Order: sequence, then C-alpha cells, then structure tokens
Amino acid sequence: MTEADTLSLINELQSKIDKLPTKGTLKALEFRLDAILQANLDTFWLLVCAILVFLMQSGFMCLESGLSRNKNSINVALKNVTDFGIAVVTFWAFGFALMYGTSVMGLFGNRFYFFTTHVAGYQTYFVFQAMFVATAATIISGAVAERLRFFSYVIITFVTSGFLYPIVGHWAWAFNFDNPTEKFGWLGKMGYIDFAGASVVHSVGGWVALSVLLIIGNRTGRFREGAKKTFQGSNTPMAALGALILWFGWFGFNGGANGAMDLKVPLILINTFLSASFGLIFSSIMGVLIMKKPEPLFMITGPLAGLVSITAGCAHVNPSEAILIGSIGGIVSGSTIVLLDKFKIDDVVSAIPVHLASGIWGTLAVAIFGNFEMMGIEKTRFEQLIIQIIGIVSIGGFCFFSSFVIFKLINLVFPLRVGKIEEELGLNISEHNASTDTHELLEVLTKQAKSEDYSMRAPQDPFTDSGIIGTQYNVLMDRLEQSEKQKNKWKNRVSNEIKLAMNVQKRLMPNRDLSNYPIYGLNIPAREISGDFYDFYLHDDQVYFTLSDVSGKGVNAGMVMAKAITLFKIYARQKFKPNEILLEMNNDLIQTNPPGTFITSIVGSYNLTTDIIELANAGHQPALLKQGDDFTEFGSSSTPLAVMKQKNLDVYKLETFKLNGGRIYCYTDGFSECLDENNEEIGIEGVKNLIKTHSNSSLKKELENATEEIRQKSLKKEYQEKGIKENNDILDDDLTIIGIGK
Repeated sequence: MTEADTLSLINELQSKIDKLPTKGTLKALEFRLDAILQANLDTFWLLVCAILVFLMQSGFMCLESGLSRNKNSINVALKNVTDFGIAVVTFWAFGFALMYGTSVMGLFGNRFYFFTTHVAGYQTYFVFQAMFVATAATIISGAVAERLRFFSYVIITFVTSGFLYPIVGHWAWAFNFDNPTEKFGWLGKMGYIDFAGASVVHSVGGWVALSVLLIIGNRTGRFREGAKKTFQGSNTPMAALGALILWFGWFGFNGGANGAMDLKVPLILINTFLSASFGLIFSSIMGVLIMKKPEPLFMITGPLAGLVSITAGCAHVNPSEAILIGSIGGIVSGSTIVLLDKFKIDDVVSAIPVHLASGIWGTLAVAIFGNFEMMGIEKTRFEQLIIQIIGIVSIGGFCFFSSFVIFKLINLVFPLRVGKIEEELGLNISEHNASTDTHELLEVLTKQAKSEDYSMRAPQDPFTDSGIIGTQYNVLMDRLEQSEKQKNKWKNRVSNEIKLAMNVQKRLMPNRDLSNYPIYGLNIPAREISGDFYDFYLHDDQVYFTLSDVSGKGVNAGMVMAKAITLFKIYARQKFKPNEILLEMNNDLIQTNPPGTFITSIVGSYNLTTDIIELANAGHQPALLKQGDDFTEFGSSSTPLAVMKQKNLDVYKLETFKLNGGRIYCYTDGFSECLDENNEEIGIEGVKNLIKTHSNSSLKKELENATEEIRQKSLKKEYQEKGIKENNDILDDDLTIIGIGK
C-alpha cells in the first residue's frame, strides 16, 4: 500500500468518526425517546382508564335495574344504553367546545365544535372526557326511575350533557391545551380543586336529579300511610353486581383524571379502594343502627359513597386521610337516605345521597385534609375552604335552578311523567311494549280474578322464576279445581238436604185455612231454616196456640223446633192446660236437646165461646193485650224449656183473662231487638208503638205491615245499600209474630 493510499484511508476513517454523535447528542436523543415513550404510555393509560369508566355504564345499568321494580327494569336498562349515546353525540357536537374551547370570560368555551382533530393528545382527552359526561347524565336515570317518560329522559340527558355539565366543567377544569398550567375557567383561576369530579361530575348529576324529582313527584303509593319504607327492587344481587362494577371502573375514573401514568397513580388507586371500603363499613353500620339489620341499600350504596367522597382529593391526601374521608362519606350518604325519607323525596337508587351529598362532602374534604404542598397551593386551609364552598354553591345553584326552570317549562307543554295507569302497568309495557315473564304471569292472574275463569293457567317456563311459580300455581289450581268439584258435589247434596228440611219445616207450620178464625201468624226466617216457630191447634171451640224461639239458627235449631212443635200438637190434642203443656214439653226436650240449646216459649188457649184466654210463659217476652190504645202485658216469664227438669207445675204460671174486643200479640226477639235510627233496640215499647202505627181492621194486614217494617229495619246495611230486599239470609234474626182477636 502506497503512502497516498494510506492517507486516503485515514481521511475516510476520520470522516466517518466525525459523523458519529457526541455524548451530548446521545443524551438528547435518549431524552427525546423517553419523552415519546412517556407520552405513548400516558396516552395508553388514559385510554385504558376511559374504557374502565365506560365499563361503569354497565355498572349503573345493573345497579339501577336491580333496585327498580321488575315492571320497570327494562326501561331503566334502556335509558342507561340510550343516555350514553346521546351524551357522547351532544358532547362531540358542542359539549366539548363549551367545556374546553377558547374561554369567553371564564364562563364557557367557544372552540372545537363538532370535534375533529388529528392531534392524538386532543383525541385521547376527548374520549376520556366523553366517558365523564355520560356518567354525569346517567346518575339522573336511577333517581327518577319508574315514573319518567322515556323521551323526557332523552331531553334531560341532552340538556345535562350538552349544556349543564360542559359549562360547569369549563368553570373548574378548562385549560390551555398549549399550556396546560394556564386555567381558563373562573373557578379554576380562583384555585378551586376537584381532581376527578366529585362536584363537577357527581353533584351535577345529583342537583339535576333533585330538581327533576321535585317536578315529577314520588312514585304512586311510595309514601302512603301504612306503606313499607321502600319498594322492593327486582334483583338485589344484580344491584350488588352493579356496585362492584362501578367500584372496579372507578380506578379508571380517578386514575385517569391524573392524565398521565406516573408515581401519583398508585397513591390515587390506594386512596380509591380504601375510601370505598370504609364507606361500605360505616354505611352498613348505619343501616344496622337504623333498620336493626344489615340493610341491602346501605350496604350497596356505602362503597359508592366512599368512592364519590374521595374523588375530589384522591391525589392529594394520604391513605389514612382517605380512610377518614370514606368513612364520613358513608355516614353522610346513610344520613341523607334517612333525610330524603323524612322529607318524602322518592329517590329510587339513592343517587342524591351517594352522588350529591357525598360529592359535596368530598369537595370540602380537599380543603380539610389535602396536602397543599402536593397541590402547589399557598393559601390557608380556611381560604381554600371558602373557595371550595364557592364552587359547591355556584355549581349547585346553576345546575339546580337552571334545570328546574328548564324542565318545569317543558313539563307545562310536554308532561315529563307518565300517567297513573301507565305507571301502574309498568314502564316496560307502557313505554316499550316489552313484556316480562313476571308481567305475563301477573296478566293471567289479573284476568282470572276479573273473569273468575279458574280454568285459565299461568305460563310455564322452567328457566325463569316466574315460570317456575306459574308451574306450581297451575298444579295448585288443578288441585283446587278437583277440590272445588268435590266441594260443589257436597254443596249440592247439602243444598238439597236443606231444601228438603225447609219443606218439612213449612209443613210443620200451620198450613190449613184459618181465615174463618180470628187468628193469624207470620214467620220470616233469617236463614233457610228458622229457629222460630208458631202453631195453632183447633179443638172444638178452643184454639191452642204457641210461639217459640229456639236458641241458635240453622239446621240444628230447625231439628229442635221440629220436635218441640210436634210435642205441642200432642199435648194440645189432649187438652192439657198451657202450663201443663210447657211442663211436659220441657221434661221431654231436656232428654234429647243438644247441650246448650234452649227454647223460650209462650203457650196459650183461646175459648171462642167465652172469649177467655189462658196463657203460660217459659222465658219468653210477655204477650201484649191491646184494648183500644192501651196495652197490658201478660205471661210472667219463667225458666226457658230444656234447661233443667221441672217437677212443679207452678214453675209455669197460668194467667187467665178476657179479650173483650181486643187483640193479643205474641212475638219473638227479632221484633223487640230491632235497632232504631239511634242504633238502639226498640224494646217492648217499640213493639207497642209499631202495632199502634199499623192498627187495621184486618188482623192479617196489621201483622204483615208491622212485620215488613221490622224486616226493612233488620236488613243488613251492606244489603240495604245494594237495594237487596228479597233475601231471607240477610236478616239479623228470625221474625215471627201471631195475633188473636177480631
């Protein structure tokens, strides 16, 4: 190799050496690569967190559907699907612009309408914030469930996600994308801190929910007198699953709010699950203290209250402070549940206690517990507390009053609430025509109750709870149908026997023509078979008569009556004196009467020639002798028949008197115990007035009119109101009366 070749090679190597990067250049390149890697990692982390927040939508759906009644569960689920789509579209069209656009006096933005950009950082931030706006909107869904029209909720979602949330978000969070440390919103400039949206997201949804609840009112029957404290949700395990999904998604909610994957994230996540756990514990304790048992609602909402409470300060407190914040959050939420019940505000899923009350507390907790050094705040805690309060009041005032006015006006034109019939039917059917297995079962039962067609059968499905119930119900109905057939068979048999007994009893009563004699009697049974009876026995010029009342009613009384009236005929035929007849009847009946059964009875005889009446009384009301307008009571009461055996004839005193143109009346207690307009028994004096009122030249007409008046007064009230007259089974007591005299 020549010298020239060597020199050429050396120059070539030197040229290559000169082109190698210096140490400083390598460090700069390394720094740039680290920045690119970090940016990509931050983007990846934010997108993962956005997905986790999106997962919270399914948590809300499960929670709200589970705590709603089954007839409304489909409606609630569909609202949670729909509000996400509407929220994203409105946020894309103008919500993001109002929230993060170029600020107009710190009040709202004016850029990024119909959001389109090729900048990855902007795109990532839009995706994450779109999940937040959907969360704010869906909070309202559960609170107002079971009575709100579907399209009413669409309007509410549009207003909340398109205007209310973006404007509030601008106040607190808006910043210069080119210089993130530069705040746009007036609250942000003031120093207001809400790391992940305890007020910006959660209390916004809570304030709007409260305003709508005050407009549409409570579910029908929710706070009626004697009602249960709450309606039973359709699926408590699903509600619990929803709470767990929300808990899981909240790691993305709080973690993503950091905007980067750095060393703050572990602390944020630790604070998040610790606060949730202690919120659960203390809310559950409150449930036990209030309800005397582990109350599901307090246990389900407890961790959510803890999560909302820590949302504002999760990056600025230590774990022990997070524990305290979550514990107080659980107590605040539980107390608010009780408070809503006291003020009769019907929040189906306790969204206001969880999101509004706990959100307010969490926002205040930033000033109370926050690490000001970490936040870069140079103010005193009191100064920061004032700022936080200003934020709470301004956000609450704007969201509540704006939404109240807007929705109140809309409600005047387009009623937000469904009708009473639609609410009772359930929104699954009335709003979506979506039937459920439970509704199908209920529909069959309702039709069956209205039509009384017990041949109808419930739908059977071995794969649903309602289907299993329907199967067992059908088995029960089959057995009842067989039982009913047997019952009807015996009922018909008993009915035929009763009809036979009625015919026998009618034949035992006086059935011969007595129109030529100055005697008349009436018997109206309170049941098919009467315990009262009367009888006449004609013997030459002598008329024997009796009127008796067997204790009790129905078949038993009828059988005793049959024997008693037979005994009267036997001894009257033998011309026994009235007191002798009573003595013989008593001693005969005492041997055969069922225990506890007795008979009050009057027995007498009337001599048509001498006009003399002989009368004896066994525990019955006195006979009334009417002469002109004066009444005389005859027949001193003594021991009823069939109570005890009697040996002395003097037990039944015999009284003798003349009619002298008057009339004598014997009657059962169905007359004297009839109630007047003051709800008092008319008594013997009332019977006297009754006879005076209906005095007639015809004894028959007199007794018929008097008996009809008593019958009308004795009709049971419910039958009087229905206008029922011809039914012996509605009288309080048998009505029996006899009269003797011209």
